[in-house]
Amino acid sequence: MLKILINAARLRTLPLSLSGIIVGSFLAYAKGFFNWQICILALLTTTGFQVLSNFANDYGDGVKGTDNEDRVGPQRALQSGAISPKQMLSAIKITGYITFAIALLLIYKSFGNHNLLYFFIFLLLGLASIVAAIKYTMGKKAYGYSGYGDIFVFLFFGWLSVLGSYFLYTKQLDWTLFLPATSVGLLSVGVLNLNNLRDRVSDEKANKKTLVVKIGEEFAKYYHYYILIFAFLLALLYTMLFYTSPIQLLFVVAFIPIFIHLYTVYKNKDAELLDSELKKLALSTFLFAILFGLGQVL
Repeated sequence: MLKILINAARLRTLPLSLSGIIVGSFLAYAKGFFNWQICILALLTTTGFQVLSNFANDYGDGVKGTDNEDRVGPQRALQSGAISPKQMLSAIKITGYITFAIALLLIYKSFGNHNLLYFFIFLLLGLASIVAAIKYTMGKKAYGYSGYGDIFVFLFFGWLSVLGSYFLYTKQLDWTLFLPATSVGLLSVGVLNLNNLRDRVSDEKANKKTLVVKIGEEFAKYYHYYILIFAFLLALLYTMLFYTSPIQLLFVVAFIPIFIHLYTVYKNKDAELLDSELKKLALSTFLFAILFGLGQVL
């Protein structure tokens, strides 16, 4: 059972989910604020949210019949019959409780008893993150089935992840931080969009109305180009605003495989063959987070 749950947790998706925390932590460090306990707890909390989301997606798509013989990606736990819906639901509940407990510890470590307003704001954000992770595919009004997945990924993987983690360290925000936060959010949306491009045919058959299904493959490709290029431009703009050394442009290295990826998507005639590009884009986003962060502190 443990091996099945580890596979269902899809650990390969974790680097992408951690990217925002990495960027937010580096930005805080660059401003003279950092705490290893907050950093580790933030990474653990985000890991919990991602695993919870993966379990919930496995369950939601499984019970709805979206994961069937038409699906292109790796077979999921519920789809294969390796685990029952009841067992997966139990795993979702346990993961949710553990993640919430870690999130509480993180919030307390950051704010303690000194700022109850911030404490309760982040408590609500933590609860919202858990609800968002579960409701992507679970329930009758799952937002992933209505084309709103891109918005939620952008908000939670981008703005909340980067700005939220930065605020946990510094207790302050600056409008310029929205630039790198938006870059991370757009790159994360790019991964989701690529996944939905790959699954467009099976999603349409299952009445899963992702944005790709709604706008069609051709427009979804243009959308893909724009969000990834815009992510690069915003990161570049932030760098230029605070430019002091060429090392700050280190993040450009991460965009080399991303631009190669864009050409691959442009030349592609069969979206189902884009499966291998998912890993490349996700890891490139993780590389961007590390290189961008290093460029801020070196």
